[in-house]
Amino acid sequence: MWQLYQFPLCPFSRKVRLMLTEKGVEHELVRESPWLRRDEFFDLNPAGQTPVLVEASKGHVLIDSNAICEYFEETVDRAPLITGGAAARAEVRRLVAWFDEGLYREVVSPMMEERMRKRLVNRDPPDTKILREAMKTANAHLDYIDYLLDHRRWIAGPVLSLADLAAAAHLSVADYLGGIDWRGHKQTTDWYAVMKSRPSFRPLLSERMEVIAPPQHYDKVDF
Repeated sequence: MWQLYQFPLCPFSRKVRLMLTEKGVEHELVRESPWLRRDEFFDLNPAGQTPVLVEASKGHVLIDSNAICEYFEETVDRAPLITGGAAARAEVRRLVAWFDEGLYREVVSPMMEERMRKRLVNRDPPDTKILREAMKTANAHLDYIDYLLDHRRWIAGPVLSLADLAAAAHLSVADYLGGIDWRGHKQTTDWYAVMKSRPSFRPLLSERMEVIAPPQHYDKVDF
């Protein structure tokens, strides 16, 4: 069976977990806190980043969330998540990159640093200026998702795709850390409610980090 080395509030780990579950790929979770810098984990991935997916019996070690997702898109026919013609597939990949790079860099990463890493690792207080800027930028990203959903049923087109999983993974982490103001974003809120109701998403919403509690609305579909 595949073993997924992951951290619960790593959005890239969450993206992979969602895809594996949507595709019905059996796997077990191995919690990995990257800042502990375990030798055993660095032997698997010298970059020391989650997620890493291992099938020891076959000698497979898959690294990087996009590489992992592309692997299963190519090898598992169930629930295709990068579909359509060449242009449609390019749009899915463009939006996955948008969320994995822009949303992560501008919103999720600073939220994780200020509200999680500083508290768990350094025991330092958060920088409120950085948090305010991240929350302001999050609102701009929600505006863009609203725009996309005004013109499409799902984020990248007419069907659920990897772009939806990537967006939901990043937003769920930012939401857990109190960085999302959903008011005034009906299109995105309605879409996210649908994502939260999917069986693949429910396990993520039930997990809790030690000493860090999410907002009361975090796991509620009707929020």
